[in-house]
Amino acid sequence: MLFRQLEYFVALARERHFARAAAACYVSQPALSEALRKLEHELGVPLVRRGRTFEGLTPEGERLVLWARRILADRDALEHEVRALQTGLTGDLRIGVIPAASGTVALLTDPFCTAHPLVRMRVETSLRSGDIVERIRRFELDAGIVYGDGVDTAGLTRTPLYAERQVLLAATDLLAGRSGSITWAEALELPMCLLHKGMRGRDLIDDALVPSGLVPAPQLETDSVVSLLAHVSTGRWACVVPQPWLTIFPPPAGVRVLCLDDPAVTAGIVLVTPAVDPGSVLVKALIETARTAGIDDTLRRSAQRRES
Repeated sequence: MLFRQLEYFVALARERHFARAAAACYVSQPALSEALRKLEHELGVPLVRRGRTFEGLTPEGERLVLWARRILADRDALEHEVRALQTGLTGDLRIGVIPAASGTVALLTDPFCTAHPLVRMRVETSLRSGDIVERIRRFELDAGIVYGDGVDTAGLTRTPLYAERQVLLAATDLLAGRSGSITWAEALELPMCLLHKGMRGRDLIDDALVPSGLVPAPQLETDSVVSLLAHVSTGRWACVVPQPWLTIFPPPAGVRVLCLDDPAVTAGIVLVTPAVDPGSVLVKALIETARTAGIDDTLRRSAQRRES
């Protein structure tokens, strides 16, 4: 009964609405409210500030929700470990992925699912690094693929996956007389579309260009790498994308790829997971896959074949 009460309480803290929390838990609103009142009675403190609608958690409730998430995560980890001893790994694994890695996440998830066919994976690919890290700390995600810098990962385990480099894509007609590489000063003279400011992939570019005094001023901005590729395929735009994307999605017909130099813009992509002991056997298995899958080598060989 306690676990169910904690599940209802965590759902209410997440949804901040009684009816939505009840729907998320597949119970009626009166049943959820009654369970929470019993939890408050058992603990001897008010947890929810009630009015005509949900008005938030009390200070005691804010503290309890941290423990509730941890208790439920530990319960799930225990159940997974017990089942693993009997039938192998089973259960659900939730992974948050930054948009820049949404094209390469299969290099991790595919070998993991092959090795552990009874595990179900849910991958969210529209999150930013900071959001992923925060949701891991709240036990709402089991793991995340994020940029290795620019985000506070204190208290989490970091497993390097690969290094990405930004490259230029443009139609052959826009790159007349150019081959191999191009400087940023030259690239920014082209009709450019880039990721939105504030996205880490864009911030990497802006920060790297500060010492040279260059400031990108693209006519078009988007929050999607797929959208960048769609625009460059028209033949009228140039864009900048992480090179690993081209391993999964080859450049459109008539589009060339040039290395961007002066400076080269690179970043490390890492897997972040909770640093708890004993921890989840599913997360441990994911870390082992990340260490042995050779993702960085795969991407490097692919880039070399494309350049040769």
